[in-house]
Amino acid sequence: MAVQFFDSISIKIPKDDIYRRLGYVRESTVLKKEHIQKTDLYIEESFEHIHLKGCALRLPVKSIDNGCIDLSNGISFKSKDLVTFLSGSSEVLIMGATAGDEIMHKIKSFSQNNDLARSVVYDAAASEIVDAALTWIMNFFKRELIRFGLSLDHRRFSAGYGDFALENQKAVFDILEMKKIGVNLTKELLMLPEKSVTAISGIGAQV
Repeated sequence: MAVQFFDSISIKIPKDDIYRRLGYVRESTVLKKEHIQKTDLYIEESFEHIHLKGCALRLPVKSIDNGCIDLSNGISFKSKDLVTFLSGSSEVLIMGATAGDEIMHKIKSFSQNNDLARSVVYDAAASEIVDAALTWIMNFFKRELIRFGLSLDHRRFSAGYGDFALENQKAVFDILEMKKIGVNLTKELLMLPEKSVTAISGIGAQV
């Protein structure tokens, strides 16, 4: 199977998730009208500087046992937590998304110019929006998998969670050919642009 690239991902702004990331609790946080208006404005502004791109690859599971999962392309991941997470999966969906460079330039510029409120809102918005791009990719594959009597787990797992070491990011990055969507990986295994994410989910008849 080949990597599938998405050059343009269109989503609805996840405003509730952005407010939650900013610390807003619907039941207890009281915000003045002008504060909400300003936050909403910054969220809308940030969206104009985000250019979502994504990529994903389905791979059959060759074997899964003893804290190790072997995929059909020869890649193996050693992680008991990932093995538990993928229990019952016959395939995996490996996916990645990025918000692009422009939003990071804006965040850095606002921070350097002490416009910290705008910088914080832009940062939170970019994080939640790129995460929503992964949800968009998953929904795309869910519709496709239904035709084959398969399901996609609604959860996802990323390198750096549990005992799935961050070092696995390199293999995920390479498998997904993320350079083709403008993402690079540093020696410290950080993806650039910073608002880029990867994840793995399970596919099966009963996941």
